[in-house]
Amino acid sequence: MPRIGYTMMCEQAGPKQLVRDVALAEEAGFDFAVISDHYFPWLDAQGHSPYAWSVLGAAANATERIPLMTYVTCPTRRYHPAVVAQKAATMQLLSDGRFTLGLGAGENLNEHIVGGVWPLARARHEMLEEAVEIIRALWSGEYVTYTGRYFDVESARLWDVPERAPDLGIAVSGRDSCRLAGRHADVMIAVEPDPELGKMFERAGGTGKPRIGQVPLSYDRDEGAAVTRAWEQFRWFRGGWRVNAELPLPASFEAASASVREEDVAEGIPCGADLERHVRAVAAFAEAGFTDVALVQIGGESQPEFIEWAATELLPQLNEIDLREHAAVG
Repeated sequence: MPRIGYTMMCEQAGPKQLVRDVALAEEAGFDFAVISDHYFPWLDAQGHSPYAWSVLGAAANATERIPLMTYVTCPTRRYHPAVVAQKAATMQLLSDGRFTLGLGAGENLNEHIVGGVWPLARARHEMLEEAVEIIRALWSGEYVTYTGRYFDVESARLWDVPERAPDLGIAVSGRDSCRLAGRHADVMIAVEPDPELGKMFERAGGTGKPRIGQVPLSYDRDEGAAVTRAWEQFRWFRGGWRVNAELPLPASFEAASASVREEDVAEGIPCGADLERHVRAVAAFAEAGFTDVALVQIGGESQPEFIEWAATELLPQLNEIDLREHAAVG
């Protein structure tokens, strides 16, 4: 049975609410918490996008035991990898060793703000590999000078370094990213329950390492309201990551999802209060070999009700069953 996490979705709630919600999630019994790191929401209807790293610092102070993780940060455009290394080391200290740095190759939506041409996927993976090398070198606490194809570091050193460096996760979606993660990551990150990703990760060196997935859901006692909310805020999700990584603005996602209907969203996202549907969505990741699954409740205003329902119904149900067997039956 995978560990079940809670997602602080920065695109749908303000910073104070995100901190309150993760404290509630800890009390409810979630095993870990992840946070998105965006400059823009996916759609205007989501309405938020605070600075994730400030929220993380406050969350570390507001919680005591729940592990925290970026899901995910791009260390190649908005942020220089040397700065990401410093932020992650500080978070590991503030959280008393509860932090995991999740990294990815990024989306144009968030990275275009600093200007320049959005690189092709192969270049983004090359940039990410250099970034990981820089970050790990700086976590040693030694002076680092690095000259790469994409990044330079000149006599940099982190002065506050945790005794144990954060685990480092890399988001995967295909062969190249799985190879990169297998070589460099402590953790594989993905948003699709595709067992082939895990197999490619293993072949590249990831055998025995955790795999963290993420599943969106829209809990509400009123199923119609749940479907409408999922359509209003999450219909962009159907585009897939090859598309979602390239579009530059929320208006682009509005246009790309213009033909998506409420029933289309309801087919891919469990909506309403039917416990079985939500369990099956998690079970799909367990069947694909994921060790951890973070839940995304769609809709910022619905978080307290969702967390209460998860504590009393969903989490106990997930803890009582063998999800792999459940996925096979479902």
